[in-house]
This record gives sequence, C-alpha cells and structure tokens, in this order.
Amino acid sequence: MWEIMFSSHFKEWLLIQEINLKKRLASALLNLEHYGPLLPRPYADTVHGSRYHNMKELRLQHAGRPIRIFYAFDAARKAIVLCAGDKRGDKQFYQRMIALADQIFTQHLAQTEERNK
Repeated sequence: MWEIMFSSHFKEWLLIQEINLKKRLASALLNLEHYGPLLPRPYADTVHGSRYHNMKELRLQHAGRPIRIFYAFDAARKAIVLCAGDKRGDKQFYQRMIALADQIFTQHLAQTEERNK
C-alpha cells in the first residue's frame, strides 16, 4: 500500500463536494493507494506542462462531469493529492490547475526539506 497525503487546498475543495462525488473520489483514492505510481489509464494519466515530470491526474466521470484530481509522489514515495476540479467547459482548466498543482507541490517539497534539516 502507498501512503497518501492531502494538501489543505484539496481538503477545502473536498468539503464542499456532494456526497456521491465524495464516494467516487474515495474509490479512486483507494485505487491510488493500492497501485501507487503504476495506476494505469483510464484511472490516471500523466500531466503535460507541469514543472514536475511525475505530476499526474486521477480521472473521474461523475454525473457527466469530468473531474480531475492532481497529485505527485514526493522523494519519500508518498502521494500528495494537491488540487482538483471539474474541467467541463473550461478551456483554461489545465493551464490554471497545473500552475496551482505545481505551486502546492513546490510548497510541500520546501516544507519537507525544511523539516528534514
């Protein structure tokens, strides 16, 4: 099993989601916990355009909505779930979300490095 951590940004987003979406997310996160970085398509995919080569997304369909959950594995091999959103009808979705995911992951790495000093 792989350890999964959640950013505060993701936790805040999750709190306002409807219960059925939360159930779908729980199932997707169990897959991530089980398979780790080897979780295949169509459940996960590599994100292109990130500063981090290991940035990935969980891919969900819920009530006709394409939900994407961005995550990356850190040096300790922990999955850090960074942010999520509904990409339906949003042409700037990936540009916006990748920038946010990169920012959150950069902060996570800096905090981890500071703790390890």
